[in-house]
Formats: sequence, structure tokens, C-alpha cells
Amino acid sequence: MHWHNFGVKRMRKTKVLIVDDHTIVRDGINSLLSLAGDIEVVGEAANGMEAMEKVGKLLPDLVLMDISMPIMGGLETIRRIRKEFSEIKILVLTQYDDKEHVFPAIQAGANGFISKTAASSELTSGVRAVAAGESYLSPAIAKLFVQDYQRVAPIEDNNDPYRELTDREREMLKLIVEGYKTRQIADMLAITPKTVEAHKTSLMKKLDIHSSLELVKYALRRGIITL
Repeated sequence: MHWHNFGVKRMRKTKVLIVDDHTIVRDGINSLLSLAGDIEVVGEAANGMEAMEKVGKLLPDLVLMDISMPIMGGLETIRRIRKEFSEIKILVLTQYDDKEHVFPAIQAGANGFISKTAASSELTSGVRAVAAGESYLSPAIAKLFVQDYQRVAPIEDNNDPYRELTDREREMLKLIVEGYKTRQIADMLAITPKTVEAHKTSLMKKLDIHSSLELVKYALRRGIITL
């Protein structure tokens, strides 16, 4: 016979710091999270600068934050928290569920993403998941990853020659397809136009592409640039 030890051991509450530049949003989140018995909002901040101050003082388990904020934006704040308080989890709450906002934040060190359009129950689920050390993505944001993977995957699987390119050649490819001329690229990367041309020849040979137009088509298909 198994005895289940219900309710004897009190769970430690997950301490959350809310960071958003809109008071009404912070109030709403605070009310929602306070309904959950296992979550405690220990503080609020209106921008990244204030967030760093409060993180140091309150040492929350999790920071729930927006990306677009004045004074110090979300990405910079995520990087700093990661660097100074590596054990603190970061859950991004955003109205932007597009690649341009989501991917850089994940690269900066966010553990999860919730869209501001998500249901309130999703917010508590996200906080619990990320606090427990898992990653959490809103369905709208998870869909982005699937689409991005599907777009890139067919080329990847096909022994994609992109893998053969050096970091400098990849950088060069991006600049070429974004429309920069040889002289501009040379100035930007502090190399000679001759070196730029040599890299260009090398990368086109590796990709088996023979015109600038084909290069642009390839970059679009590969997701290196978007229209």
C-alpha cells in the first residue's frame, strides 16, 4: 500500500519579478499570478535599468519581462541577467510574435516566450514550466520555429553547401544579397576590395551559383534574408 503525503510539505513559492513599461499590464499580470498559490510576485520594474536593480536586491527565481521598453531594452536586460545572475530564469512576455523579436531574445538567453494575446491560464503554465527548468513557447511562437525549420530543413538535408562556407563567407553572402557593393563591403569589414572579390568567388563556387540574382534567390530560400 502506498501512502500519499498530500499537503504536508509546503512547497516553496516561485518568486517572480514583473518587468513591463505599462503599469496596467503589470497590474494585470500581478492579479493573475497572485491567484496561483505557488507563485509570489516579489517586485515590479518599468524598464531594464530598474529591472537589473531589483533583480540584484530581490533575487527572484524568474523574471517575466517585455522586450520593448525604454531606457534599457529587453534584449540588453536579458544578456545582463544571464551574465550576472545565470541561475535566474527569464520568461519573455511580448506582443511581438515574429522572428525578428523572438529569435534574438532566445539567443540572448530567454528560457521561454509567451504572447500577450495568450490565455491567462497559459501565463501560469509558462511561469511554472520555466521555473522548473523547462523551456516554454506559446503556440503562436512555437509555430514560428516549426515554419522556420521547415523552410530551412529541405536544403539542410540535401548536403547543404552552406555548411562549407566560412564565417567570413557567410557574412559576405549576407552583405552581398543585402545590396552592398564591393567597395562598401571592403570598408565595412576593413579589408581590400580584392579580398572581397576573392571571398565572393569562393562562396559562389562552393554554392555552385553563378550570378548575383541566383545568389539572392538562394539567400531568400535559405532564410538568410526575408522580403
